[in-house]
Amino acid sequence: MKIALIVLGVLGILVIGIVMIGYALPVKHRASRSEVFNVSPEELWAALIDFKKYPEWRADVRKSEARGERNGREVWRETDSHRNVIEYATLEAREGRRLVRRIATPDLPYGGTWTFEIAPAGPNRTALSITEDGEVYNPIFRIVSRFIMGYTFTMDRFLTDLQKKFAD
Repeated sequence: MKIALIVLGVLGILVIGIVMIGYALPVKHRASRSEVFNVSPEELWAALIDFKKYPEWRADVRKSEARGERNGREVWRETDSHRNVIEYATLEAREGRRLVRRIATPDLPYGGTWTFEIAPAGPNRTALSITEDGEVYNPIFRIVSRFIMGYTFTMDRFLTDLQKKFAD
């Protein structure tokens, strides 16, 4: 019985320590990734802007459906491979150059924007930079996103899927 109490005490201290570390981490973060694609800027733009076709090339998206406009902004809903549903809104779309989208689902333990910037990188080559300005409200999620998954995990997966799309 004494050993069980010691184990429970150690586990309790460990959980409290983890939560305290999570609270010590900043809520906001910024991360970026860039990659060059062997396509024209127009082809890359078309793939980024057409969220309805995301399930065709993004491995983590099962369904993507338009939700109309909210506050004058295009909104859509994605269902991922784990059946999580998240709404997104387009904040800015400068054709062929810049696209800014944000998570529009309220009450998630995270939020933020992705800014896509497109630039020519040579004949039929296009550079894409993605910048995530994220916020993680839950202290446990902060630890997971910072130390386990990393801030660039989702961007890396997105870029990999996009490269595969254009490799076909």
